[in-house]
Amino acid sequence: MQKSLHINADKCTGCLQCEMACSFENYGVFNTAQSRIKVFDFHHTGKKVPYTCTQCDEAWCLHACPVEAIQVDAASGAKVVHEDICVGCKVCTISCPFGTINYVQETGKVQKCDLCDGNPACADACPTGAITYVDANWTGLDKMREWADKVGNQAAGA
Repeated sequence: MQKSLHINADKCTGCLQCEMACSFENYGVFNTAQSRIKVFDFHHTGKKVPYTCTQCDEAWCLHACPVEAIQVDAASGAKVVHEDICVGCKVCTISCPFGTINYVQETGKVQKCDLCDGNPACADACPTGAITYVDANWTGLDKMREWADKVGNQAAGA
């Protein structure tokens, strides 16, 4: 069963625990600047939204990489950057329509979410359940429930 990150922005408080967990998991330091997930703070609405690689099926990054440094991990299904192959050309950063691949000046390579080998630190660290790791087939289930509830709670003839 393939799994994917499911993000429910309505539950995010902006605590940045996901960013801290990610940077620690990948670099051994608590430094949000090194996180592969970011929490955007929309000041005008007060909304906080976690955002990271969606591991999309189309995988423009993977197809764009001229040296095949981005490959699919068989166990997790994540599109993973192999730093030993990456030449830092940044073509993948340009091809990603979501902007979730970042060039790291210090290494001269790119980084993106790799789902932490199937155990995402961001999901484990999220205290509100805004980030969960669920069956990839059901990432829209909450939205379906919400819509069904709205439709089912309409007064007759309304």
